[in-house]
Amino acid sequence: MALAAKVFLAVISVLLIVVVLLQSSKSPGLSGVIGGGAEQVMGKAKARGIDALLNKLTAVFATLFMIMAIVVAFFLK
Repeated sequence: MALAAKVFLAVISVLLIVVVLLQSSKSPGLSGVIGGGAEQVMGKAKARGIDALLNKLTAVFATLFMIMAIVVAFFLK
């Protein structure tokens, strides 16, 4: 049971990292300065939907990560 919890924690950790890295930046950074920040209207609406999904997935994976970390700590005790 402890091994399964550790493996699940590792999988959740990787998924959390991937979801966080897939999120778009809130500031345009250097690309906004060079490119002028031009975006298509339809692409922007689609991006907001994907960002909303990624935000929800981040919350779910973060919650699962915290719960699994406590479970693994309980097994190690």
